[in-house]
Amino acid sequence: MVMERQRIEHALARIEAAAARIEAAGTRRKASQGTGEDSGLARQHEELRAKVGASLQELELLIGALEA
Repeated sequence: MVMERQRIEHALARIEAAAARIEAAGTRRKASQGTGEDSGLARQHEELRAKVGASLQELELLIGALEA
């Protein structure tokens, strides 16, 4: 039980770190939008952001099920 709890805590820490990296990338992206970058790239970024958000929600549900 303790090892499983540690695995879950480690997974949550990794997810939080990944979310922080994604957020930082988004902040950098917003800062560079005024430089005339390709609008297709902005669309791809938003699509990827939505997919990552959905994946994170899925992981939260799975981890919640493991904790129950």
